[in-house]
Amino acid sequence: MDMLMKINQDVLLPLLDLLTTPKMGFPSGVQTRTAVCLKTLSLMALICLRIGREMVQQHMADTLCRFFAVFSLLHRNFGYKLTEGRKTTTCVCERGRVVFPVMAVLEELQTVFNPEMAYASYIPFYCLIGDTAIRKLVPNHELVWQLAQSYQQSVSQGSTETNLTATSRLEPPASSGFGRRMGCSPFPAPSTSSTPLGDSIPESGTFGSHLVGNRIQVHSTPIITTASTFTDSALKQELPRSSRSLQGNWLAYWQYEIGLNQQDPHFHFHQIRLQSFLGHSGTTKCLAPLAGEDYFLSGSKDKTVKLWPLYNHGDGTQEVEPRLTYSEHRKSVFYVGQLEASQEVVSCDGTVHLWDQYTGKHIRSYEAVDGKSPITAVTTMPAPHCSVVFGSADSVLRFIDPRKPGLQHEFRLAYNNVSAGLIRYLAVSPSGRTVAAGFSSGFIVLLDARTGLVLRGWPAHEGDILQMKAAEGNLVISSSTDYTLTVWKDLEHKPLRQYRSQSDQIHAFDLYGSQIVTGTVANKIGVYSMADISLSPVTSTKLSSENLRGTLTSLAVLPTKRLLLLGSDNGAIRLLA
Repeated sequence: MDMLMKINQDVLLPLLDLLTTPKMGFPSGVQTRTAVCLKTLSLMALICLRIGREMVQQHMADTLCRFFAVFSLLHRNFGYKLTEGRKTTTCVCERGRVVFPVMAVLEELQTVFNPEMAYASYIPFYCLIGDTAIRKLVPNHELVWQLAQSYQQSVSQGSTETNLTATSRLEPPASSGFGRRMGCSPFPAPSTSSTPLGDSIPESGTFGSHLVGNRIQVHSTPIITTASTFTDSALKQELPRSSRSLQGNWLAYWQYEIGLNQQDPHFHFHQIRLQSFLGHSGTTKCLAPLAGEDYFLSGSKDKTVKLWPLYNHGDGTQEVEPRLTYSEHRKSVFYVGQLEASQEVVSCDGTVHLWDQYTGKHIRSYEAVDGKSPITAVTTMPAPHCSVVFGSADSVLRFIDPRKPGLQHEFRLAYNNVSAGLIRYLAVSPSGRTVAAGFSSGFIVLLDARTGLVLRGWPAHEGDILQMKAAEGNLVISSSTDYTLTVWKDLEHKPLRQYRSQSDQIHAFDLYGSQIVTGTVANKIGVYSMADISLSPVTSTKLSSENLRGTLTSLAVLPTKRLLLLGSDNGAIRLLA
């Protein structure tokens, strides 16, 4: 809604002032003013169609009133007089100010805002928001209606018998007093009584939908079409709800989101299924949204990586096809990510693959140096860095730059000359200055990526490290098979926060600001706050079998869109709100 108000104040209202001013003419006169006017009407109609009837009355009242007011200025002769053979001007009262107009500009205005323009503008808005609403928003609606009526009658007189028969079906009901005054009408007339286009059903307040019990039903407003010579105007065509309109669960999601402050730091999970991504034949082991959150990557046990589009369409039951499939892996893929600086994808099955995210073309591969110590963990450095970091079973951390041949750096991760075991997970700080490595022994080693010096090593958990993330403020978050989720401050010896799950290991989690969104093998989604001293989750939700069948195996948060991607052991991926 903040963006709608900005569009209204910064674009529409200044544009309407320019279109309706009697003080200044347009280059090329009538032609230019008419073209700009029709484009402006198209934008207004699109906004009204998208936000629904009730929100039009709340946010677009001044815009509609200001546009239709020009018809009163011109056609009731409140501000000027045009007489045959002689032109005289008087002062025009424009929004409370006295203006002495130019006669050429007034003639231009009268030519543009003629009965045809009245028809082209009034009928679409009448169909979109209904009789009752337009009478409330447009004080001079009867004048505009008469102008539209006169244009329609002039067109009908020259039309064929077939057109007359088709349009006669749309005569106003007998109860319409205004319709009786105007005689037989080819389209519904405004009336004080309720009409089929009126507000017969109470609305929910957003996007033109209705609440029927616990179901959100989208009301379809009848659209009226008539014969017209002005066929090139998009406003005179039918205005059905397109595939981009919000429906079903997408509509329900925005019912929740529309009232939230954009600065709200909390992650709200309502368990609303928005889309399904079916294509993997094996367990989905990793998920990675791309920059911009228009696409995401998934790696699977079926030895493939798929690129999926994230578009807001469908009603929640939509099954989306992958945009691209990379099939060069020989083993189960356990890592996938984007090298943001070069817009390339990094995936790993024990061998690191670098490939083009647009074409799926393989670029380079990196295997274990001696063939005896397979690669067990991979991550990418944040932009503007171009390095890929991977750790192997021999506790060695290697840096490679895809733009150059060979290794960039190689560091052995041993603290006090003691090997900590197998590297399970890697996490890079948002600045790219430090790399944290989690080991199978529960040990964590913090490395300075610039110098290769080990800053700190400590026994963080009693079990195997399952996942790690690095966050702003030199924080490292880790989960383990010992049922704990721990927040560490880089060089402090005690954990900043430690959350213990009573029954389920937290094997997947992601960050949303200062909150941690977690997933367990019991299909529970928990939200923990790093700023809260409480050791219990802020919210905990058990996923329904309708939203996720099988066992939760991977999780990723879309922070900008406030959505959640969930992968399962049957290969299905769900997008939930």
